[in-house]
Amino acid sequence: MTDILIVEDDKELSLLLTDFLRAEGYTVSAVESGEKAVSLFHKYGARLVVLDINLPDINGFAVCSALREKADTPILIVSCRTNKEDKLSGFDLGADDYIEKPYDIDILIAKIKGIFKRRYQKEILSASGVTLNLADRTAEIDGRSTDLTAKEFDLLALLMENRNKALKKEYLFNTVWGSDSDSELQTLHVHINRLRSKLGDDPKNAKRLLTVWGVGYKFV
Repeated sequence: MTDILIVEDDKELSLLLTDFLRAEGYTVSAVESGEKAVSLFHKYGARLVVLDINLPDINGFAVCSALREKADTPILIVSCRTNKEDKLSGFDLGADDYIEKPYDIDILIAKIKGIFKRRYQKEILSASGVTLNLADRTAEIDGRSTDLTAKEFDLLALLMENRNKALKKEYLFNTVWGSDSDSELQTLHVHINRLRSKLGDDPKNAKRLLTVWGVGYKFV
């Protein structure tokens, strides 16, 4: 599961916001249409959706309604539509906040941090002897505190959130590093090997972080 799904058809604005949020340590996916947003969310989920209203296909209100039918994930609407009726429609459909464009990027990030703190401050991932605290980004492996780099933590959290599910290499790479990253796919293999070492997994007989040949990796 990615941290934040951005639904924004302004590519320049989407890229700018993505860069700022990744600099804050969030994993981010971005799409430019409502249909892609609903499809990606239902397939992979997200902890927060930053949603524009004016989209090239279905509008943001329809996206908000569709997401609310399946999950209570926080939804933050950002829109140039500033009239009272639009704001009320957004809240009626289940949006958690509504911010007018143009917005101050620092204010938007502060609101996002506030949502994460209120909603996920105590969120813990725990399985197969591994415990990740998503709030303070600490890790324990077999009861021992373990230092993970930011990317190792994000990668392991993504795999644990999708436990027993094979995730494609390209999806793992694009989610953790970003599809626009200057890094190469080989970076993923390096981090997988480092994680296995910290997990105590023998690459030839891994017990927790498995290779799924022809697909990618999964945490069991």
